Amino acid sequence: MGFLDLLVVALVPVLEVLIVTGIGLSLALDRIDLLGPNARHNLNNLVFYVFSPALVVSQLGETITFSSLVSLWFMPVNILLTFIIGSALAWVLIKITKTPPHLQGLVIGCCSAGNLGNLLLIIVPAVCEESNSPFGDSTTCSTYGEAYASLSMAVGAVYIWTYVYFIMRIYADKSNEAVDTNESFRESLLPSRDIPASSSNSLHAQLLRSASSEKESFIERTFQRIKNFAGKVDLKMVFAPSTIAAIIGFTIGSVSAIRKLIIGTSAPLRVLDSSAALLGDATIPSMTLIVGANLLKGLKRSGVSMWVIVGIIMVRYVLMPVMGIGVVKAAYHFGMVGSDSLYQFVLLLQYALPPAMTVGIIAQLFQAGESECSVIMLWSYAVAGFALTLWSTFYMWLLQ
Repeated sequence: MGFLDLLVVALVPVLEVLIVTGIGLSLALDRIDLLGPNARHNLNNLVFYVFSPALVVSQLGETITFSSLVSLWFMPVNILLTFIIGSALAWVLIKITKTPPHLQGLVIGCCSAGNLGNLLLIIVPAVCEESNSPFGDSTTCSTYGEAYASLSMAVGAVYIWTYVYFIMRIYADKSNEAVDTNESFRESLLPSRDIPASSSNSLHAQLLRSASSEKESFIERTFQRIKNFAGKVDLKMVFAPSTIAAIIGFTIGSVSAIRKLIIGTSAPLRVLDSSAALLGDATIPSMTLIVGANLLKGLKRSGVSMWVIVGIIMVRYVLMPVMGIGVVKAAYHFGMVGSDSLYQFVLLLQYALPPAMTVGIIAQLFQAGESECSVIMLWSYAVAGFALTLWSTFYMWLLQ
């Protein structure tokens, strides 16, 4: 296929995303208010607790077997690498732009966590359904593409609610401590008429003794950090409904006895699979409408440096995709990834996605950079249509 043909194949699903996102944005306007804060909250709960888990169970149960599960082991590694590489690039961006302390965790979150669920679930099946798709039969391609995207969503949710959640919490705590320290420091600089000058030496000695008594050994500090990490990880969010659904889907697909009961036209309990698939069909449009509605907040607020926004866009749409090509090609060269071009396409796309909307939820939890996050998301998703089209086209050309 020529480059222009591939460009058309890549452009159509991205345009679909933009159109539905635009509808979600318009439905959230005050004049219409069909997706206002309350409606958005309720729809988001439906997606989180019902639609998305149903889609994950149905897709993984139908397509994942024990042998295929073994062959997909590199995807969790690849997703982890996207988080690590994004964090490293974010650290460089923070140093270059001199990002304020209260926004540093947000920048790391936006650079490291991509939208591994919503967009892949939309783009990959849509690419498969195009008549000129380079990935073969549309039905088979869509089925496996949705399975890969569902696995990506489940693994990404675990990493976001452990890795990103922990990092953003650390930076939020540091920012709050810095504010408290500055206030205490200002108070200590004020002259006190109650403490005589002769007592300054004894006070200094007491401070030195207190500091020396608080010193801990390296092993004690290490155990304390591990304890702090375990305490700060929100296990409830790690084992989100989509993660539990992925475990159930893996079990159904890999255990032949259970698979024969539920999966297939002659399975006795096939109604369970068909019901889950029916609910799962509502996931993609609902998710996309929510994304568009959430972007409305970015139109109403500002307060983040233009260079920080430009830097995040450069990291997500230039540096990360280029590094992703190197990672996936190296994995293929060393036999870590099979010859399935659709699987490689999904692995590559994981490096070219806009920031995950979950980062905004975490920012709200810690009340750190909420308004700035809305602006970052608005511009990131505005550029995503152009960037995803080009990278999808290039990836398909590369995998021919």
